[in-house]
Amino acid sequence: MQRILVVDDDPEILSLLKRGLSYEGYAVETASSGTEALTKAREREPDLVILDIMMPGMDGIEVSKRLRQASDMPILMLTAKGTVADRVTGLDSGADDYLVKPFAFDELLARVRALLRRRQPREREVLRFADLTLDTATREVKRGNDIIQLTAQEFDLLELFLRHPRQVLKRDLIYERVWGYDFGGESNVIEVYVRYLRSKLEAGGRPRLIHTVRGVGYVLKE
Repeated sequence: MQRILVVDDDPEILSLLKRGLSYEGYAVETASSGTEALTKAREREPDLVILDIMMPGMDGIEVSKRLRQASDMPILMLTAKGTVADRVTGLDSGADDYLVKPFAFDELLARVRALLRRRQPREREVLRFADLTLDTATREVKRGNDIIQLTAQEFDLLELFLRHPRQVLKRDLIYERVWGYDFGGESNVIEVYVRYLRSKLEAGGRPRLIHTVRGVGYVLKE
């Protein structure tokens, strides 16, 4: 049974998510503060964390940063703020996905399933393009001899590009293959993740590999 840690200072949301996720077959633990969340995650690492941002004391951004320092567990962040800047802040902290309150429970479930699928062990395959390599089993990414640390969704997006080198990938296809659900027209999420990938892959002045095809999508090419 996959374990989910739900962190929120609102008892009604904690109760709703625990009841709904338990009904779907997940083992659910709850925490009402950032400190309690870190303690429970250290005691027994969950398969996924659902984390509210706006909490008194230690907020979700700080919790996400600390969790990410210790583990690559998927983090789904909940936020009452839906601006691009707020979402970017959440992703910067190490979160793999975000959901704006109020949200539909079915959409939360879809995102939970998508994130948990990435934790399933897979047969090893090493994908290569130029000086870039990606190991699907160990989830290790290298450019030359340098190891590049990626979040779960950054990894999945890069894997998609590596499986389709020199092919222009339309945004709709990227949404379907990487996120696995209808993203409701929030097209900026792809731009955000591509920007993160570029900043990591191009560190040290390395040449760009992910290029924008205006009005269409993106392509991996020299």
